[in-house]
Amino acid sequence: MRVKERPFSAVPVAVRVIFIIGLSAQVFWSCTRPPVIATAADLPHTPDTRLLRLAAMGEPGTLARGLMLWLQAFDDQPGISVPFADLDYARVINWLDALLDLDHRFQYPLLSASRVYTETPEDGRKRQMLEFVHRRYLEDPGRRWPWMAHAVYVAKHRLKDLPLALEYASALRLDLAGDTAPPWVSRMEIYVLEDLGELESARIVIMPDF
Repeated sequence: MRVKERPFSAVPVAVRVIFIIGLSAQVFWSCTRPPVIATAADLPHTPDTRLLRLAAMGEPGTLARGLMLWLQAFDDQPGISVPFADLDYARVINWLDALLDLDHRFQYPLLSASRVYTETPEDGRKRQMLEFVHRRYLEDPGRRWPWMAHAVYVAKHRLKDLPLALEYASALRLDLAGDTAPPWVSRMEIYVLEDLGELESARIVIMPDF
């Protein structure tokens, strides 16, 4: 059976008054409260590497990859997108160091440092990332040369710092051994020397025995 609805006029006056007052209060509160402003959270400090290894439960590579995904997405927070220039790059580098320490074969922290975090417009932060790449490259040149090669590109074309590009290119030539990298990698130093006008030095690099 259909229940017959009572008309609004049948509602007691006291109930109608309470309803109107409550509705008015809700509208007033919504109109007068300050707008919700999303604020960026600070990147937390890096835990001790021993704690990270303990938390990995025998799977440091898996934990390193999961934390890398979290770190990579940290600039995209609820309600706000944090520019790279607003991140604390010292803390970012600490996290990248920790992830490499968890898994020395993991390449993504160096890829992110050389190709992602150097996209900031601030040259000082670019230099921080390049120095990180250089420092960790020296530990394993045979596997980490691609990120060092990109550091040469960033120093030369984005920072316009040819001496820094030469330092990194020289590291590629001097520290790589065997056939771990294609020939063009060791020749990057020659190209930078030519840009610097150091033609004699470039000739010596090409023909060291002459």
